[in-house]
Amino acid sequence: MPVGPESARLWSGRDADRLAPLTPNAWLRFDMVARMFPDGVTDVLEVGCGQGSFGLRAAKHHRYVGLEPDTGSYEVARQRFEQAGLGEVRNTMLADLPADDRFDLVCAYEVLEHIEDDVAALAEWAGRLRPGGWLLLSVPAHQSRFAAADELVGHFRRYDPDAMADLLRRTGLEDIEVREYGMPLGYALEAGRNAIGRRRLASAAAADVSMAERTGASGRLLQPQGALRGTATRLGTAPFRMAQRGFPSAGTGLVARARLGAGGVTAS
Repeated sequence: MPVGPESARLWSGRDADRLAPLTPNAWLRFDMVARMFPDGVTDVLEVGCGQGSFGLRAAKHHRYVGLEPDTGSYEVARQRFEQAGLGEVRNTMLADLPADDRFDLVCAYEVLEHIEDDVAALAEWAGRLRPGGWLLLSVPAHQSRFAAADELVGHFRRYDPDAMADLLRRTGLEDIEVREYGMPLGYALEAGRNAIGRRRLASAAAADVSMAERTGASGRLLQPQGALRGTATRLGTAPFRMAQRGFPSAGTGLVARARLGAGGVTAS
């Protein structure tokens, strides 16, 4: 899949390593996100923007609004956006936006799996698109891989590629594309997260944490700090980002994009 002009510009800056470094798995994920990022996008809304790592990169070339309900992650993102002088991030939910706000692109990375009613969530996200607008999202792949790390961070499920495509189709979306990422490094990273998950879930305190609390904490888990570490992670994952492009049907995560059709949004 060729890299279009929008995706090439999206990832061209290196200053983001200093302000908002990515984890190794996020680099694998966003390599695929960048390659699937639609051309012709002006306004971007990100649902659940976390600490702003994607948002700062998107805001370099687009009008960007990020929503983050978790206060801790929002505060980190707010400081990063203020320092960069780019975009906007709000400590709010999608329902709190003005009812007529519409965007060329609505994106959500590692969010849908945290929502019990994913059908309603997709309909709400798609309802914020302009006619012909795009939805771009990522989720963990394959329900058969559901394990301790998923439980620790508040996942209700993982997604098989066909199930994700069907879900998008039933929402009224068209031009659906679903690709896997993470082969081979993602498997080792996932094994490490599962080991951490098993240890933390073994404590009585962790067992009493609600799904909402686990979801809120997930955006703060294992986040890298400092420009040096951010640059090292980008360079260290570079060969694996290239390698995974040869395996679009294998991996630990999915990236999906779809466009709002003439029939509008449905929820069934």
